[in-house]
Amino acid sequence: MNSAASAALRAAKEAIRAEVKKKLKVMSKDEKFCQSKLITDKLINYDRFKNSHRISIYLNTDHEVQTNGILEYIFKMGKECFIPKYDQHMDMVKLHSLEDLSKLPLTKWNIRQPADDDHREEALATGGLDLMVIPGLAFDKRGGRIGSGQGYYDIYIDRCLHDPSGRPYLLGLAFQEQMLHSIPMDEHDIIADDILFPDK
Repeated sequence: MNSAASAALRAAKEAIRAEVKKKLKVMSKDEKFCQSKLITDKLINYDRFKNSHRISIYLNTDHEVQTNGILEYIFKMGKECFIPKYDQHMDMVKLHSLEDLSKLPLTKWNIRQPADDDHREEALATGGLDLMVIPGLAFDKRGGRIGSGQGYYDIYIDRCLHDPSGRPYLLGLAFQEQMLHSIPMDEHDIIADDILFPDK
């Protein structure tokens, strides 16, 4: 992709980020809760989820589909759970229980993650992942995704592609307000295998 096309793509993505952020800002807490519950119910009945043993899942911010109910179900079903740990890059590290989660410190994004000196099992070091439940700012029905712009998930999934355990199934979660007709993408962007959203 030449520099002009690359600049145009970046501008298009930034415009979408601004548009979707406005929609999310006016969503009520009740609406976020109701949509999150619908999506959680879809996920726990989703065959890929049922058949996966090693699952990574994001811990949501205020503007993302809530994942606390999904976490409860992961542990209830005896699955292995991994959560993001952000530093210069992102790792997926082992979470042992909901009690374990409650003891983790809060980051500047108001989400919990292990402290720097809390060394935990990293998913790719011990057999990879079957399923990654991924956040995004916007999605389309083909699996197109726009994230925060930091590239954490793009880089991690590229690491998965070069790992012997291979690429996990990628499942995005989205509020209805985050679903767009089409997402502009380049060859480096993630394509999710499926997106769960209320109207699906």
